Amino acid sequence: MATALQNGPVTTVYAQNLEERIKIPALTEALTEIFSEYGTIIDLVAKSNLKSKGQAFIVFDNADSAAKAIEEINGFELFGKPMKLDFARSRSDATVKQQEGDGGLERWKRGRLAEKERKQAAEKVGVTASAAGAKRPLGGQPTQPAAAVDGGRPAKTQKGAGLKGSSANASAVIPDEYLPPNKILFLRDIPDSYDADGLSRIFSRFEGFREVRLVPGRRGIAFVEYEAEVGAISAKEATSGMQLGDEGKGIRVTYQRA
Repeated sequence: MATALQNGPVTTVYAQNLEERIKIPALTEALTEIFSEYGTIIDLVAKSNLKSKGQAFIVFDNADSAAKAIEEINGFELFGKPMKLDFARSRSDATVKQQEGDGGLERWKRGRLAEKERKQAAEKVGVTASAAGAKRPLGGQPTQPAAAVDGGRPAKTQKGAGLKGSSANASAVIPDEYLPPNKILFLRDIPDSYDADGLSRIFSRFEGFREVRLVPGRRGIAFVEYEAEVGAISAKEATSGMQLGDEGKGIRVTYQRA
């Protein structure tokens, strides 16, 4: 028996093993006709891109309709192929909007973006660390210079040979663009004509704004803090590359390193 996930009732049915050769309009029409027998459909998504072919999401206005459809239609042949049905792993945008309105949908999308950026950051660290490990000889020991040169004389020890790096993960530093979301933003390339008040007028427009902090003795950089990551995510998306002052150069906006 299919069961909804523990994060609350899911009203979306995930359908797979659909006939990929059927055009999207025809597939959508067929799915609508079949699933509408079990309740009100508020959204139906089927895509033609290679990654999503053969899949569809049918969004009902309540979880009971989704559960009934899964129980009774799972394995039903559509265009000669048995459909495989289950609950979707999370709520759909249409469901969130219906339950929480436009504001809730916007928060939902920001959270989803934050999760995506966290995964990208984690994947980037893993790839970089793996590459760094591949360059190290077996056993993690530095390669030793040749023991002797012509005539049996000991080879000169290379300058710095045997010294350990300051960190085993020194080469696995995350690039700025892959940093995971943080409630504090780091700004660079700020024009000299902009002070804390000028920056506050820009960044206070976003949810949960707290303050702008300039760095004494350092020109062109500042930190902007929010109450939560969602505000920082929105601000970063809207202001990264924004041109300030007469120089015409965009400011750099990234998350602060943890």
